[in-house]
Amino acid sequence: MGKIELYRSYIMDILEDYAKTVFPVNLQRIENQVLADTIENHYVLISFGWEQRMFSYTVIFHFDIKPDGKIWLQANNTDRDVAEDLELMGVPSSDIVIGFQPQDRRQLTRYAVI
Repeated sequence: MGKIELYRSYIMDILEDYAKTVFPVNLQRIENQVLADTIENHYVLISFGWEQRMFSYTVIFHFDIKPDGKIWLQANNTDRDVAEDLELMGVPSSDIVIGFQPQDRRQLTRYAVI
């Protein structure tokens, strides 16, 4: 299995696990969906639906795998450190980019500075 395929499986494991355990579907008609574009390598977990009389739509996580094999974390709207989860799975910190951090601030993280 190549690096991109391996990283894809790690990301899908994180998204599917998080969708089932942390944001369980509740009685207020909230649905969690993992969206995966395995051609262009975009992966998103969204939560949406009705909470009483308000429609809710939230991007929980958004990952991209770039052609160079780096994982870009584009959105993390939780307190979970999914970059660290990826490291624990075996992804080197040099292959993880915190995309929502401004480029001039990425050197303050322990991850890739692109």
